[in-house]
Amino acid sequence: MAGKEPKFADEKEVFEEHIRNQGLRKTTQRELILEVFLETEDHLSSEDLYWLVQKRDPNIGQTTVYRTLKLLTDAGLAREVRLGDGRTYYEHHFEHEHHDHMICTECGLVIEFFSPELEAKQDEMADKYNFKPTHHSLRILGICEECQRKEKEISSAASGAQPRVRVKTTIN
Repeated sequence: MAGKEPKFADEKEVFEEHIRNQGLRKTTQRELILEVFLETEDHLSSEDLYWLVQKRDPNIGQTTVYRTLKLLTDAGLAREVRLGDGRTYYEHHFEHEHHDHMICTECGLVIEFFSPELEAKQDEMADKYNFKPTHHSLRILGICEECQRKEKEISSAASGAQPRVRVKTTIN
């Protein structure tokens, strides 16, 4: 019987190859940051990841976490996402299917979804204007089902105003 493949073996291999190509060393700090990132499916800011890493090793600094996130992104393991609250979040990218986001402006819930119809429409529009898309990001801001239940009357923002967005993470 063959041995069980270590958890996140493919991701670790991709990361190790990337840092080797960058002329960097494999360090236990980088390995821990990678592991903590891979263990959560949440949308994490660099501060969120730092907080989680601190629980496991309080000697790792915020700059190390930030720089490692940059390496993870450059290696194709993480993807930057802006959800509308002015912060940058990171989500898994390696072997994860494309998806878009709906964000509740009341509680910060983030719902990931995929729509073949929206993808087809985007391709149609790109063809119509002879435009070659390299990537896209769709955010739909609104109010989730739970918050709609809590509020009997939803006041709308003034025309042209940007809604206030709070992003909720399960990091505690």
